[in-house]
Amino acid sequence: MPYLDLPTHRLHFQIEGRDDDAGKPWLVLCNSLGTDLHMWDANAAQLSPHYRLLRYDRRGHGLSTAPPPPYSLADLGGDVLALLDALNIARAHFCGLSVGGLTGLWLGLHAADRFDRIVVCATAAKIGTAESWTSRIEAVRRDGLGGLTAATAERWFTPAFNATAPVIVGNVLEGFVATSVDGYVGCCAALAAADVRGLVERITNPLLAISGNDDPVCPPSDLLEIANRVRDGRHVSLPGRHIVNIEASSAFNETLIGFLQEP
Repeated sequence: MPYLDLPTHRLHFQIEGRDDDAGKPWLVLCNSLGTDLHMWDANAAQLSPHYRLLRYDRRGHGLSTAPPPPYSLADLGGDVLALLDALNIARAHFCGLSVGGLTGLWLGLHAADRFDRIVVCATAAKIGTAESWTSRIEAVRRDGLGGLTAATAERWFTPAFNATAPVIVGNVLEGFVATSVDGYVGCCAALAAADVRGLVERITNPLLAISGNDDPVCPPSDLLEIANRVRDGRHVSLPGRHIVNIEASSAFNETLIGFLQEP
């Protein structure tokens, strides 16, 4: 399996594309808190004919190791840049969901020249409050992640999707429970401190904000605000809750490809 060894941790990544895909643009896919790179399985098959895909497990998630927490948003963005540098990728498109979307906003602010178009999904310039994330950290340190699965399923997917796609939901929740406690807590700390509300207007990359119509974590108004405040932004809302790329995978893929292929 491909890994990138960094001074404090190891990142697991996956590239999809053949040698003759060298002329295709790169697309980086960045997962949400408590998921691994498999959260993009429903999207990869439709995206890979158009792009060379780079997806990876965030530090402390999936097969990546967890450096001691806490982490910062700059740490999470730095991991993306380290991967690009190691793989000799000069420029790429970027698509991230939830904390992955916040990572995309950070990259647009601090490394705009490394990216063409940026897509942020089910996210906000500030997600939750420091108090709520501190409470989450305390609960996870005390009880682990298993006790959060029912509430997580409810936040992430609509009741209809939970009922009609139990295997898909079960696989996502299995990955959630398998997440390193240090990795989860470290990313919660990053979310507690992350706030780019006064900065997003500086982002110059063309940006698409995708929301889930029924997302209780980052409602459509959060994504619309981002789209309205960046210099070249637009907003699309799709059926589903927080993990909208899975619940509305076909519409999500079409929307993403349409935006990335705009002249």
